[in-house]
Amino acid sequence: MKPKSIVHSLFALLALLPFATCTSMAQTATVWLTTPDKSSLVAQQPNVLHFSATKNDQPTIAVNDTTKFQSIDGFGFALTGGSAQLLMHMSAPARTSLLKQLFSTDGDGIGVSYLRVSIGSSDMNANVYSYDDMAAGETDPTLAKFSLAPDEVDVIPALKEILAINPKIKILGSPWSAPAWMKTNDKSKGGTLKPEYYKAYAKYFVKYVEGMKAAGITIDAITVQNEPLNPKNTPSMVMFAKQEDNFIKDALGPAFKKAHIRTKILVYDHNPDVTSYALSILKDPDASKYVDGSAWHLYGGGISALTAVHDAFPDKNIYFTEQSITGRHHDRGIDISEPVSDVVIGATRNWSKNVLLWNLAADPEDGPHTNDGGCGSCSGAITLDGDNATLNVAYYVIAQVSKFVPPGSVRVDSNDVEQLANVAFRTPDGKMVLVVSNTGNFPTTFNVSYHGKAMTASLPDGDVATYIW
Repeated sequence: MKPKSIVHSLFALLALLPFATCTSMAQTATVWLTTPDKSSLVAQQPNVLHFSATKNDQPTIAVNDTTKFQSIDGFGFALTGGSAQLLMHMSAPARTSLLKQLFSTDGDGIGVSYLRVSIGSSDMNANVYSYDDMAAGETDPTLAKFSLAPDEVDVIPALKEILAINPKIKILGSPWSAPAWMKTNDKSKGGTLKPEYYKAYAKYFVKYVEGMKAAGITIDAITVQNEPLNPKNTPSMVMFAKQEDNFIKDALGPAFKKAHIRTKILVYDHNPDVTSYALSILKDPDASKYVDGSAWHLYGGGISALTAVHDAFPDKNIYFTEQSITGRHHDRGIDISEPVSDVVIGATRNWSKNVLLWNLAADPEDGPHTNDGGCGSCSGAITLDGDNATLNVAYYVIAQVSKFVPPGSVRVDSNDVEQLANVAFRTPDGKMVLVVSNTGNFPTTFNVSYHGKAMTASLPDGDVATYIW
């Protein structure tokens, strides 16, 4: 290189240095806000916040991404049979538009990344069914009559359209009941699984996972029994901890292993007021070797119990698989701060890899649901009346995090601040995401500190904000 060229190159490099230095030091955060009065609904705010050497007496949320916790599998809803039925009764253009809004990660999509489906019907189905129903007094121990035909009407078509939008979405399957002929009371409601049908029921799970796979649908995980201590739903089935333990180690685990099924097995799937249920199975090495982790709802007990279970068995994962948030759309506004604080922030701060709400969609009468044990007050995240879709509180609760925290993100440390519930994540592309819910009854100004600098934010009472930098 000629001397003159060297000089020109040096000047060119020096000219770039100030710009590069300023760019690396400059740091701003965008804000996405949801307000109770609905004036802002997961909407990006026009002003950005700036990190600087801020010093004041305001409370501070300190984000520390050198301390990492669990990775995130996703956020979403239960796609009940009733939800799928309502979706598939929409016109094709309206349904496509709604599904893109829910599951796309582009544009206005909220990036829902995890779904729960029922294995057989749940109580939010128009009718009760299993995949091997028999006439009274008849049995089918070889499962010769097993068929996914009931799901081929609505559930499987809906899942295929969703997977076309987001092929990487994770799907969890949960049974509300075994076929009635396998149970002590020969009914879909209540009763327990007869021990002589443990292996037949394990085969039932195998055929389900393999059948869905053949339909192009991968079941990432299953829970052994939805709410095993609740006999009140239609359908439902009681399965005490020792029964679930024996079923896993003697039948389900070996059956999955023999069939080379990699679908995860999750235990319990009920409230944290009875942590002994999950702990007793995880303590049994013959059962726990087949178990990926435990699944939880929040209709009883406290969310911090999930951390106690994690601490007892840190090599087993925690999943949050159901909570009904029944707030409907109305002119008075929406209560967003408490469900975000209690469920989304509460579950993820207590080691959960996902957050799923109950359920995706219902009609204006909170149906369809089964009779004598179906939930008549479970409003969906979306109310569907033909092609008309109304977005309810649960939709915004999930959107406030699912749009910004994709699968593969990792929760990082952030401190507790009174009345400012919060949780922080690092995304796979290196962005920081902080979700903050003001659960107090007055506006609050606070700092967010990160890597030695801080930004100052204000959040009115009842508001929820997601900060991204």
